[in-house]
Amino acid sequence: MSHAEDHEGTRRDFLYYATAGAGAVTAGAAVWPLVNQMNPSADVKALSSILVDVSGVEVGTQISVMFLGKPVFIRRRTQEEIEAAREVELSELIDPRSENANKPGTDAADANRTLDETGEWLVMMGVCTHLGCVPLGDGAGEFNGWFCPCHGSHYDTAGRIRKGPAPENLHIPLAEFTDATTIKLG
Repeated sequence: MSHAEDHEGTRRDFLYYATAGAGAVTAGAAVWPLVNQMNPSADVKALSSILVDVSGVEVGTQISVMFLGKPVFIRRRTQEEIEAAREVELSELIDPRSENANKPGTDAADANRTLDETGEWLVMMGVCTHLGCVPLGDGAGEFNGWFCPCHGSHYDTAGRIRKGPAPENLHIPLAEFTDATTIKLG
């Protein structure tokens, strides 16, 4: 084998590697915009968490705020509402899970659905789990909680489905108190 033949093999190998490298870079450049467009937009990222001032929420009232394009109910429950929710036997519930992102895998006991230890603060997504309607609140329905008039789903004072076609309890988003009067959603 001559010295010239040895260089031919090296040049050929170089051409193969250079072509493969250029093809990989071109494929990556073509695929990246397709993958990148699936990422959340800047306006969605900006709303991925919000702070809500609850200093003006009186006992027995609720406010609604928009979070990620959906209503969130923040209710400051009365002692009667808390007691009614805690007296319910778990065997009576349609959905036995808490549906609470803060306490995943827990049962639907009232203590697993509230934001604080006393059970005074209840924060829930205001979207019916049947077809996505917005339930009416302030003691509506047969269980004095929320009622979805579209198809007749009744929720109790802990936001648990008790009657109607909805398959799950009202979902609870990630939430926490950042101080005594501010709740962070997300």
